[in-house]
This record gives sequence, C-alpha cells and structure tokens, in this order.
Amino acid sequence: MEHRNFWLGSLAVASLLLSGCAAAGAAEPGSVASTASESASASETHAAGHSGEHHDAGSAAPATSEGEGPSEAALMVCGTETQDKISTSLGLSTAPHSVSGWADKLFTCTYHLAEGSFVLSVKESADPASARQYFDSLQSKAGDAAPIKGLANLGFPAYETTGGSVVFLKDNMTLSVDASDLPGAVGPNSVTPTAFAYQISTTILACWTEHP
Repeated sequence: MEHRNFWLGSLAVASLLLSGCAAAGAAEPGSVASTASESASASETHAAGHSGEHHDAGSAAPATSEGEGPSEAALMVCGTETQDKISTSLGLSTAPHSVSGWADKLFTCTYHLAEGSFVLSVKESADPASARQYFDSLQSKAGDAAPIKGLANLGFPAYETTGGSVVFLKDNMTLSVDASDLPGAVGPNSVTPTAFAYQISTTILACWTEHP
C-alpha cells in the first residue's frame, strides 16, 4: 500500500491535540495526513448507549448507568459533536441518522448516509494489555493493513486499509472507523474513504485527549 505524504509536520498535529474539541481549518483533499488539520468539533456528548438505539438528527438519549454500558468516551462516536463533524465534512444540511449498539464491551454507531453506511466502533478492554491484543488481532485479520507512522499516528498505535478503514489504540480503547461502504470519492472535496475515516477518527481522538 502506498504511504501518504505526511508533510504537514508537527505544527498541524500539535494544533490538533491542543485544540481538542475546538474548531480547526480545512485540509488538502485526498491526503490522510492533511485531514489531521480538519479534525474539529468533537466534544463530550451524551448519546445513547442502549443496544439498537436509533438516533435522529440532533437527538440524544441518556447513557446507561456506570458499569452497565459504554463509557462517555465511547459514546462520543455517536454524539452530537461527531454528527456535526460528519455533516460539515460531507456538506450535509442536517445530521445523519444513526443506530447504535452495545454488546461484549463493543459500542457501535452506524451512520446511514446517502452513499452508504459509515460505521464507528469502540472496544473497551479490561486493561491496556488486553486492548493491545485486540488491536493486534484486528490488524492481523485485515489483509491490507498498513501501519500509520510518524506524526500522522498522533503518538498512538494505528493502521489503515486501502478499503477505507482506520483503527487507533488509546489506553484500553480501540477506535475503529470504517468507511469501506462509501464511494471512492467522498464529500465535496472528493477525499478517499480512508482519508475520510482518518479525518473523523482524529476528531474523536482530539476529544479523548482533552477529556480522557
């Protein structure tokens, strides 16, 4: 797999992590590294954690009590801020409809876009060592997985696939963003599915950095 040019350097990455959930500027289309500068507007939210929960545009439901459902960090993938980021990136007038599920410590949020399904998930492992085993297992099963290296991995273990998936590991949480069902050119800037997945994943990671 051809590696992308990570030429934006440390300034873009530092800006991402320090800004957290604050807004950032636009990025060059088609580059996974350049989408880091687009990462923005993903803050702590209260999306529903119940299995099979439906989310209309702008809706939110209370999370389950502590110990019974996903953490607030996991819920961010289906929260209002993430919905807004997806809408902004795709030029949507309203937030996309989504359906969430919670099973076996895996919180999944599926966004139903006009072009296809966009799936975000967070696996909450018992500890960082178990999380690393889960991450390594996912990577070994992905035949076309390539590590995301240098500044673009934001200091975390990460990999991407040519099909449109990006996976990051942070502490005991594994974030998977799957845009493989989307067309080859995504959004008004016609980025690749992998670049779009990277853009949204760094938005969430910025919030995780600000709200650990």
